[in-house]
Amino acid sequence: MIGEETAERVVFESYTALGRTARVQTHLPSLAEKFARDRLTALAQSKGLLAKPVPEVLFVCVQNSGRSQKAAALTRHLAGDRVHVRSAGSQPGTEILPAVVAVLGELGIDVAEEFPKPLTDDVVRAADAVVTMGCGDACPLYPGKRYLDWHLDDPGRLDLAGVRRVRDEIRLHVEQLLSELAPRV
Repeated sequence: MIGEETAERVVFESYTALGRTARVQTHLPSLAEKFARDRLTALAQSKGLLAKPVPEVLFVCVQNSGRSQKAAALTRHLAGDRVHVRSAGSQPGTEILPAVVAVLGELGIDVAEEFPKPLTDDVVRAADAVVTMGCGDACPLYPGKRYLDWHLDDPGRLDLAGVRRVRDEIRLHVEQLLSELAPRV
């Protein structure tokens, strides 16, 4: 579906982009492979080469270490297979914030396999709904996409109680979005 040169470019770009913020290089090849695979899937979807069986939602914040990770995890948790979820950051951090991991863990949501990912054009093009949370105008705009901007406090600047409050605000937003995008049958 995707040419060899395109696949090589996406893998190289993915490795390079993740390498900019990686503190430990040990797992970089496997993270880059996972990121590149997701980007190539998004690219194939945006070109109509791969069907999208469910709506695609992209959550974007600045570092992809707090708000967008919480939104993605809560959406997966609440929606199951009714939607496909991606998250990204306009300036990705090095890891998911420990307080975010903790408050999601309180709900039984494990984000151990997740990591901050840079915002790329291909994931925006593949999305049906793009939800921004403080990334300003860093997110490209394309016709036919639904754009939402959720005004939420940055969990990196909050105590644990504040991170819980933002988690609960995000949950309400996610429930509303799911009722519109992928209602239960």
